[in-house]
Amino acid sequence: MTTAADAAEQLSASFGLNGIELRYDMSQDELFGEAIAFDRGRVEPGGSDDAQKAFSTALGTDGPLIYYTDPSCTGRPVQDTFCVDRPATTDRVWWKSGFAKFDADAFDSLLPRVIEHLNDRKRHLYVTDVFCGWDPAFAEPYRFIGEYATHAYFCNIMFPKSVRDDADRAEHGWTLINVPSFECDPERDGTRSGRAVIIDIENRVGLVLGKADYCGVNKKTMFTIMNFVLPEKGQLSMHCSANVGPEGDSAILFGLSGTGKTTLSADPDRELIGDDEHVWTDTGISNFEDGCYAKLIDLDKQAEPVIAAAMSMKGTLIENVPPLPGKPLDATDPQELDLTDGSLTENTRFAYPLLTNPNVAEGARGPHPETIVLLTADAFGVLPPVSILDESETMYHFVTGFTSKLAGTEVGVTEPEPSFSSCFGAAFMSQKASVYAELLAGRMAENKTRCILLNTGWSGGPYGKGARMSLKATRALLNAALSGDLDAVELEPHPILGLKMPTSCPGVDPAILNPRNTWDDPDAYDRAATQLREMFRSNYDKQGYQGLGIANEM
Repeated sequence: MTTAADAAEQLSASFGLNGIELRYDMSQDELFGEAIAFDRGRVEPGGSDDAQKAFSTALGTDGPLIYYTDPSCTGRPVQDTFCVDRPATTDRVWWKSGFAKFDADAFDSLLPRVIEHLNDRKRHLYVTDVFCGWDPAFAEPYRFIGEYATHAYFCNIMFPKSVRDDADRAEHGWTLINVPSFECDPERDGTRSGRAVIIDIENRVGLVLGKADYCGVNKKTMFTIMNFVLPEKGQLSMHCSANVGPEGDSAILFGLSGTGKTTLSADPDRELIGDDEHVWTDTGISNFEDGCYAKLIDLDKQAEPVIAAAMSMKGTLIENVPPLPGKPLDATDPQELDLTDGSLTENTRFAYPLLTNPNVAEGARGPHPETIVLLTADAFGVLPPVSILDESETMYHFVTGFTSKLAGTEVGVTEPEPSFSSCFGAAFMSQKASVYAELLAGRMAENKTRCILLNTGWSGGPYGKGARMSLKATRALLNAALSGDLDAVELEPHPILGLKMPTSCPGVDPAILNPRNTWDDPDAYDRAATQLREMFRSNYDKQGYQGLGIANEM
């Protein structure tokens, strides 16, 4: 395996990093101490750029590391995220807002400036070598280099290490260089602001520059890379959760935030493969990651006991949860933290090892799935609780990636709004949506995989009038689909949306299966259903899906 001397030689040869102490492959305990001692930057608006960013709790190294990002970057800096536009890749990249073109000449001038900046600073850097992916045949070597020990600590949580020999790391590996101290100059560097996240696919390198120190950037940048690399090899990368039943019956659950992807995949009767990022290869499903990165805001500890317990465990990381008023963090038990406090951000986060979960599939892998679940949370109260999809409908709803934004969740949102995200993760899909759709269709055909559209949203009316689908009913519908109980039931076509609804399901009141029956005013339902259908149709036309060979199924 790679040694510290190997890494230093490779970084000198590849980038010209010289005369810098590389703190290579440190243990988590070592990185914990280094983060508290050395990670410095801004943690409050208008504050010092030399403030402490990492802290321990009363549990010390036996508990979580607490970390605070720059207040301007408590989530992914979407508008400052770019991909280098080079002739070899330009026609294959899915260019869009949040993944815009970055001039190749500008990048080729910027990277040496960043290296010169690091060489001149002569500050130590943290280097950790991991893999993205548990499948040895398709795992990509990933080397993190950065100024913050916290980021190396995070990468060690989120990515596996000993997947296979890494002799190809220098030739085929990916490198992320994270430099918070480098403030971009838009006029000189070609960036939009003082920070930037830039991926150079052709040269297998990424830059994270300036005040972009949200830990998730180090994870999602690599996920975006995998979403380009794996389809090139004929493998389907996916933004989904996955689990496997006692009979070896794997399932994939696609879904955007708030649809229940993590909750529904955490089933005591099924082994968890992973909760976020996977690949479906010729041999089955495997997780990209070795950890989970969960939201903490308003966490219900009784409903999420695994996450709650992990908050007191060694080797974990809590991000942007405020300290208690008048109480220092090093005197605070992690369980005392106020998880309802969103004063710093609503996007408070917690990174913890995958094996913290009590029931994880060996090697974070599973066989080909028998069931695909497309999750949506319809706040209009229109979609059926469950719909059975054929191949064409699956492709349509997969590229559509529909859920709803709720009133009050964002400034200016006063009633439910549709949210469409292709492939249930458009921000991270670096190739065009049709690439993933075609791969999914092929995999489903090869493995005779069934698909359902599962609505975890509202019934009996829209948000504010109707009620959220009960978790009990949703679980029963999901379990029936996974066991094949819905394969042969009688189906009823939806007269407006065209979806095929089962007329019965074990353990579920049949009255709720047709959503029109749950509204007090059927005519109002019909108007709402027609309105939602038009939203789907407008999105279909706007995205040009017909030109990609996707049939309009709505």
